[in-house]
Parts: sequence; structure tokens; C-alpha cells
Amino acid sequence: MKPRQQRMLAVGLVAIGIGIGVALTLTAFEENMMFFIDISDVNEGKYPANRNFRVGGLVVEGSVERETGALEIQFDLTDLNTELTVIYSGILPDLFREGQGIVAHGRLGTDGRFIADEVLAKHDEKYMPPEVAESLKQYRPAVAPETDMEAKQP
Repeated sequence: MKPRQQRMLAVGLVAIGIGIGVALTLTAFEENMMFFIDISDVNEGKYPANRNFRVGGLVVEGSVERETGALEIQFDLTDLNTELTVIYSGILPDLFREGQGIVAHGRLGTDGRFIADEVLAKHDEKYMPPEVAESLKQYRPAVAPETDMEAKQP
């Protein structure tokens, strides 16, 4: 084989290798990507089936239910338009409370309730997760709390 043919073969193999690497990377990203879905969209059936996703909103006042001594908790989330019941089994974040913004990761159960694998709560008095703030602004712009970035702007 001539040197020119060897170089062309090497360049071709490198290009194929890079293409395979990019394809595998994109596949891994797609499988691990978790979408944020508005509560109203979930109630309308617009959510990825057979896949975990995130929902966020305000915990409805008076909706938190827990049996004494049990780790399972049930509460309602609202985007100020509709509500979604969330079931979570585990220890909640210390900052979890009624009327506060949270984000839950999980999937929709067959009974229409959201089964959360993880619940994340805001980390200070003025912060609201950006996805939740945008969702709330969509339905009631005057009621939605400001995000951390908006609070810092002059």
C-alpha cells in the first residue's frame, strides 16, 4: 500500500471513530435528559410517556398528608392554574413547606398521581427554581415570585 493510501485509510478510520463517538454521546444524553413539564400540560396529557420528567410549582396549603411514622407523603402542587397530586416516599428537604416552590423528579402513575423519586426545595427566602417561576408567570404574572437573578438586577 502506498503512503498516500495509508494516510487516506487513517483519516477515514479516524472520521468513522469520531462519528461513532458522537453518536454514542448523543444517545447517552437523550436517555438521561429529564424534561420540565408544566402541571397544566401534565393534566392535559402532554408529558413524555414511559419516562421520568420534572414538575414544579407551589405546594398547596393544607394538602400535605402523612401517616404518623410513615415515610410516604402526599401533597398537591399547583401552577396557579391546575393542581397535581404528588406521592413521595422518603425524607423531605428541610425547607419543604406549604406555599413554597418545589421541583419533583419522577413519573406519572397509572392513577394520575405523580410518583416522585426526588423532591427539591428552594434554598433561601427569595429563590424560586427558574422553571417553576416561568410556569407560574405563564398563568398569573402578578402573583409569581421573583427569581434569584431578577432580585439581584437593579
